[in-house]
Amino acid sequence: MEELGVNNPLVGIAGIGLGDAARVFYNLTPSELYEETIRRGEAVLTADGAICAETGQHTGRSPKDKFVVRDSNTDDQVWWDNNKPMTPEHFGLLHKDMLAHAAGMDLFVQDLVGGADADNALPTRVVTEYAWHSLFIRNLLIRPERSTLKDFVPKLTIIDLPSFRADPARHGCRTETVIACDFTNGLVLIGGTSYAGEMKKSVFTALNYLLPAKGVMPMHCSANVGPSGDSAVFFGLSGTGKTTLSADPSRTLIGDDEHGWGEAGIFNFEGGCYAKTIRLSAEAEPEIFATTKRFGTVLENVVLDENRVPDFNDGSKTENTRCAYPLHFIPNASETGIAGHPKTIIMLTADAFGVMPPIARLTPEQAMYHFLSGYTAKVAGTEKGVTEPEATFSTCFGAPFMPRHPAEYGRLLRDLIAGHKVDCWLVNTGWTGGAYGTGHRMPIKATRALLAGALNGELKTAQFRTDPHFGFAVPVSVEGVDARILDPRSTWADGQAYDAQARKLVAMFITNFAKFEDHVDGNVRDAAPTVSIAAE
Repeated sequence: MEELGVNNPLVGIAGIGLGDAARVFYNLTPSELYEETIRRGEAVLTADGAICAETGQHTGRSPKDKFVVRDSNTDDQVWWDNNKPMTPEHFGLLHKDMLAHAAGMDLFVQDLVGGADADNALPTRVVTEYAWHSLFIRNLLIRPERSTLKDFVPKLTIIDLPSFRADPARHGCRTETVIACDFTNGLVLIGGTSYAGEMKKSVFTALNYLLPAKGVMPMHCSANVGPSGDSAVFFGLSGTGKTTLSADPSRTLIGDDEHGWGEAGIFNFEGGCYAKTIRLSAEAEPEIFATTKRFGTVLENVVLDENRVPDFNDGSKTENTRCAYPLHFIPNASETGIAGHPKTIIMLTADAFGVMPPIARLTPEQAMYHFLSGYTAKVAGTEKGVTEPEATFSTCFGAPFMPRHPAEYGRLLRDLIAGHKVDCWLVNTGWTGGAYGTGHRMPIKATRALLAGALNGELKTAQFRTDPHFGFAVPVSVEGVDARILDPRSTWADGQAYDAQARKLVAMFITNFAKFEDHVDGNVRDAAPTVSIAAE
């Protein structure tokens, strides 16, 4: 076995059973990974110097093919209603067969870190079959100083072999694609998919398992900090504006997707961003657009024209086109990835039913309720068969990555909010004046004005009313914002139609939350909307 690059003599590749590899490339730089990627025909150069790769049949994550090893350590710690179990025996066979598959291969290794807070960091070794995967994960995680790599000892190892095909009968999985997590031994095995995001989310899943035991809250969120050190956290599912609204030129970006909240404050899990590029434009998102023209950025499934210029409006390969780049490609990004305790928490939803107000103030109990609910809505045309607004509830705003029971995360969040007196707001970036198809999208100018008021504290002095459906506090008037949109019912042409739509949405919330009722205390249950109130 030939070893190339900056390696770790203490715990080399042979230490994890991959000693039969033909060559191992340790911690290559972006330039070196570019050379290997192009030489191997894994991707192409764009006109502007990024590389563009295709991921084949898997253009997104494969959540149904993700498994967690169920052993004596995880048996009573993992939320098995949400996580598919794999026996240690099946995992052992999968590991053995993947090692055999890797014999004679060239492999790429990156030694990286998940978590900017040294006390809660997860040193992670990522072994990949593809050079471009090695560059991708190098962009996304935190890169230690090269001088420290000789002392690097991983606590998590990821082995990512897209050409490996699992055997469901032999390995206890569902298909030839598998993502298997062994939390006890700190090992993740990925096979049968070229979608690079599986590696990123495997680190997030591991941190979601490990950190709550230390009293640290892992969060699927973006975060930024103002000039006076006032940090803010933005929770939200895809399409709610999490990345767009946290990218504020007047505030420093901590990160766009994954953070922890511990004793000292908040910290980014990552050293990069994985942004959607479908319909990306220089006018709407100039900072993200600029990263797509830089050497070092990895584009995924983006269509290139005959001159190799990206066409971000072309979704023929997938709507989930992406770019992965280091955080320092964003001009106002934090150099440390660390900030103090948040002053404000924003929970984003895109309510396509046209029921929710554009902003509402939440108590700690209401914040826990809406955090556990994780509501947004799909709209007609986004997915085959969706002909009218469809509610989506993803608990903790990230159910696919939550190994533990949601109530554990919810209690952590509620206690942190109460302990640090954090202001919590629910912001609806969805529809007003009617449901999707009748009404229109909430004006971004109004959303930004309300958000600014929430972040600078001015909104706290506004006059509030109690929403008759959800019980949270809604401002009656805000300078610079049309007062009508603050009262959703008044924007509908037919008030009774609004009431019927509100009852429908309230019933969805109640039905969804039923599975959590035995895991929360009475004041959180009392934060729920009620059909009786909504029916008035």
